[in-house]
Amino acid sequence: MEKRPGTALLLVGHGSTTNPDSSPPTRRLAEEIGAMNIFDEVRCCFWKEEPHLHKALQEVSSHDVFIVPNFISEGYFTQTVIPREMALNGPITLRDGKTLYYCKPVGSHPSMTSLLLKRAAETAPGVNPLETSLLLVGHGTSLNNKSSDAVKKQASLIASLGLYAEVLPCTMEPMDEVPLISDWASLTSQRNVVVIPFFISDGLHSYQDIPVLLGLREEIGPAASESDVFKHNPHHLQGKILFYGSAIGTDPGMADVVLDQLQEALNTVS
Repeated sequence: MEKRPGTALLLVGHGSTTNPDSSPPTRRLAEEIGAMNIFDEVRCCFWKEEPHLHKALQEVSSHDVFIVPNFISEGYFTQTVIPREMALNGPITLRDGKTLYYCKPVGSHPSMTSLLLKRAAETAPGVNPLETSLLLVGHGTSLNNKSSDAVKKQASLIASLGLYAEVLPCTMEPMDEVPLISDWASLTSQRNVVVIPFFISDGLHSYQDIPVLLGLREEIGPAASESDVFKHNPHHLQGKILFYGSAIGTDPGMADVVLDQLQEALNTVS
């Protein structure tokens, strides 16, 4: 992207009061993109941590502000919490001498597909994809029926490429027409199974909840910064060879996804 004088980028993350691994991916993204000197200001804010959503805009001096949710999918937080806390009234909000551009969540962008393929290949090196079932795991929630759309879309896109024997979306919690990750062994037709958490951070879900649902652990384990769950690939369970990857939002390529999302927003408003 070309330099954007008078413009700020504000990355919005969830954050957590209990999980120290929730906010670092968003903070690292802000640092990495800030070092590119494209924007006059690059900041991040959070729902559950400082700096908080409702105060973030007070610290921004640029007249054009692009607000990018560092979330995987459209859902309760991107459609309800963020607009409410930041007083946004649509894709473009004019307030206090600023023009606020509210972008779609990064996980909804098509460039996530190549990132997921890269992570899957790194998780199971040397394994033939045509003899492998790839499972993408989203959260799923009853708070918003769109919460599983991103994982379903990416599974469909990757399946259409014909690289894997099968590609399935899964969720941790029940959602219409999306199977549960706890049923992974009965869902998959291939002996090799690669599981990639479609989450922003390696937090409570990817390091603690999903390993239990997969059968890698019998009880909740330590947080991401203290865990060694990825050091034991592959896992031999239920007659299959299981490879478990880390959350996609931790990949260094996420900066390019954010910039692609911003460029799309710029093309829309220019």
